[in-house]
Order: sequence, then C-alpha cells, then structure tokens
Amino acid sequence: MSAAIDSDKYEVVIGLEVHAQLLTESKLFCGDSAAFGGAPNTHISPITLGHPGTLPKLNRKAVEYAIRLGLACGSRIERENYFARKNYFYPDLPKGYQISQHTAPICDGGIVAIPVAGGQRDIQLNRIHLEEDAGKSMHDQDPSFTMVDYNRAGVPLVEIVTEPALHSSDEVYSFLTTLRRLVRWLDVCDGNMEEGSMRCDANISIRLKGATKLGTKVEVKNLNSIRNVKRAVEGEIKRQISIVEEGGTILQETRSFDAGNGTSFSLRSKEEANDYRYFPEPDLAPFHLTDDYLDQLLKALPELPEAMVERYVSQYGLPDYDARVLCDDKATADYYEQVVAVIPKHKAVANWLLGPVKSTLNEQNAAISDFALSPEALAGLIQLVEDGKVSFSIASSRIFPELLQNTAEKPLDIATRLNLLQDNNAGSIAPIIDEVLAKYPDKVAEFRKGKKGLMALFVGEVMKLSKGKADPKLTNQLLAEKLK
Repeated sequence: MSAAIDSDKYEVVIGLEVHAQLLTESKLFCGDSAAFGGAPNTHISPITLGHPGTLPKLNRKAVEYAIRLGLACGSRIERENYFARKNYFYPDLPKGYQISQHTAPICDGGIVAIPVAGGQRDIQLNRIHLEEDAGKSMHDQDPSFTMVDYNRAGVPLVEIVTEPALHSSDEVYSFLTTLRRLVRWLDVCDGNMEEGSMRCDANISIRLKGATKLGTKVEVKNLNSIRNVKRAVEGEIKRQISIVEEGGTILQETRSFDAGNGTSFSLRSKEEANDYRYFPEPDLAPFHLTDDYLDQLLKALPELPEAMVERYVSQYGLPDYDARVLCDDKATADYYEQVVAVIPKHKAVANWLLGPVKSTLNEQNAAISDFALSPEALAGLIQLVEDGKVSFSIASSRIFPELLQNTAEKPLDIATRLNLLQDNNAGSIAPIIDEVLAKYPDKVAEFRKGKKGLMALFVGEVMKLSKGKADPKLTNQLLAEKLK
C-alpha cells in the first residue's frame, strides 16, 4: 500500500465463523472414531459413507458440549431442536449433503468478552450451532488424482458465528485467543488449529468512518493458526483500502491465505446468497431439552476464567497480571488451587508457578499436566522458604532441581543432606559480618555518610561467604546494628 494512502478514514468491520471440533470419542451420527491421526479411511463405516439404508443416530455428548459452550457465553438455549440437510456436492461429503443446524441453532446470541487496550469489549455472537464435519481432499498425494480421506467426515463440530462486531486484527487475535482458552477450559475442544480441530474463516469489509451501511465483504479461508488469522486480516484490510483509494471496486469473493508469503488469492466469486435447499433432516427426530437438564449442565460448569481472575485479585490479593497468567490454562489454575490448599501463601505460590516451575516446563516443552512434582511436594518446598529454613535462591537453584530428580524425597531431607539449611545463629553470622565490613572500610564510610544502597553489597558478601546459608533477615538486622 502506498504511503500516501490515508487508511485512518476507514472503519474495518469483521465477522468470524469459527468451527470447533468437539472432544467426543465418536462421530456426530454414528459410532466411528472421531480421533485425529488415523491412517486414511480407517475411521469410517457405511454410515459415514452414506450408504443407502443406513440411518444416523445423534451423539448425546456432542449436544451436551454445545450447550456447555452456549451457557458459558450466556447464549439463549433453544429447547426445541432439529437438524436440516444442507445440500451441495463436494468430493469430501460422501452423502452429497451435510447435516447441520444452520437454520435453527441450539444456542442463540451470547457474548465473548475479550481484553482490549484499556479494558475489555463484549463481542456479540450471532449463534452457536451443531453440524458434522466434511472429509479432507488431498491434492498432493498423486500427480493425476485428488485423494479423499473420509476419517473426518461426520466428526461433530460447533460453529461459533459472531456478529460483524470486530474492528481490527488485534481484536480478532484477542477473540480467538479468548475463545480457544474457553473451549479448552470447558474441555469441549482441544483448540488445536494446526490439526484442524479449530478453524476460522474471516469476513472482512471496510467503509468510511461514520457510514452505517456495511461495505462489500470478502471471506478469507485456509487459516491454520491464530497468528496467521491476524496476518490474513491485516493483509486483506490493506488490499481493500488500496483498491478503493485507487478508484476500484471490491468484489464479493472467497480468498485463501498463503501463510508462506503472507498474501491471499481468489478462490471463487461469491453470490449474495447460496441456495443450499435446506429442509429438515427426515432421518433424525427433533429433540427437546428440558429445564431440569439445562439446570444440571449449568450447575456442572466450572468457574469460568474471568470470574477466577477476579477472585484471585480480590480474595487472594494477586496482581492482575499474575492472576491472568495463572488462569490462561485451566490445568495451571487447578494446580495452583491444589498448592494453596496446602500452603495458603497465595503470592508466594504464584511466584513459584510463574518463575521456576514455568521456566522448567518451557525448557522441557511440557505442560503442567506433565510436571513431575505433586502439589503437596511443591507446597513442602515453599514452606521451607516461608519458615526461614532456606532462602528462595537456594530453594529454587539447589533444592528444586534435586527434588525434580528425586520426587519421592522430602524437601527438608534434601536441604539437610546437601547441608543447605539456613543459619539462624547470630553467633556464627556475626564474625562473617565483621570480616565483610573489614574488607570494605571505604564502603562502610560511604554508607555512614548516607549511601544506604550499599546495604545490598554487604548482604550479598555475607551470603557469599556463608555459601548462602546465612539467614537474610537476621543478616540485615545484624548489619544495621553494626553500621550504626
């Protein structure tokens, strides 16, 4: 885009369509495995392939997962539900149609609250509905033919459709990050975009600021990571503004994003509406949701991330940053809760999880679920520091690594075995202090003239000579007395 182009006079309007694969063991309408990664065409049966005479049967767990997500978003749950046939031919739809709730979604409306600069925004949802996935066409397996893998055909999806309510690539990134955390938190989808279990299409348009009519929208598909969604949205915004500024017309079309070079290309022009000839699925009976059933699902919902962040700040006294990082992942939040149940030192536990524990997991490229220490073992180590038996530095650099290698050993036993227990005896620390002060007479004189920052130097030298065993609190106290 030319530097002369004034992009500030345009408002960007974006709506998202996010498909999330539900974590059921079987497909939406049959017992075939819904697992990712099987050899091509091994998770199929006559029902998946749409053979004549076969009948679908609804997966109850998929319905439950869709409702859980809708309740968490504050959607209105439709009591009377049915599926419809969406008719269009595509090689990876073996039946020749898709069974979907597009015309009658199970979840109506709702919001996803996203963090933005200076606060948060509530992004309005249009709907969340259930539908089956298509198979996968592969064009690079054979030089002459397109190969089709039907393993994914029939896997249960929810489609989360926003209103045209987002206005920048940053908001899109924030929305997808928040939504991925939510579906993982509820354990309804693993949110893995690289494996296709969460996929996003973005509908993007521009208009002059102050205008009320939406511009011509362009759909961008083939987005396999949240970062690439952001890149694709940024590129499409620049492309549309350039076209308008140069006097051109934006065509309604579907484009694909090439992550390799960061550009998009046209797939097909898109008419204003497609006639998919929806009609109620004749082989599936409508289903009714009772108030009692919905109440049970609502009561079974876990505490949601934003509520937990608020509780950590208000009740536990954690900084907002600490609370948000801990609640970025439910497994981490659960582990934190288990540790503070043993030792209710909320900030100290947060420091350990966001410090040594997180560093270790990053080095191992592991998740908290893979962490070697039980919450009780970590609590025992933290308790040593809180009781003044070892310093945080010694605990994190010496005892913690040893504990990871010998998880059955008690932290106190390791500290004793390695001779790391802190010295709380003034009689043994005082001579070390005298040695340090004698070594730095000029610094002592500067301290007494008002250069109080030198206290850190003296404490550091005492800790070095004591090999980290001197009690820092007692050391500071004795130094202060001697330096008067």
